[in-house]
Amino acid sequence: MRTAIKKVVKAIEAGDTAEAASAFKAGAAEVASMVNKGLTHKNKAARHKSRLNKAVKALATKKKK
Repeated sequence: MRTAIKKVVKAIEAGDTAEAASAFKAGAAEVASMVNKGLTHKNKAARHKSRLNKAVKALATKKKK
């Protein structure tokens, strides 16, 4: 789970919108999987997904300007 999150953060820092979006999609699935297995709390997973999605969307709108 942490590796998936780090991949999204790394893509955002690099400024690669497409890579960040694809990494987010895979990362969100990984985070959800950890919740289903009972390894993390659903609110923590939702918080991670929300913050990452917000950062990916901000990167996409920043690139359009």
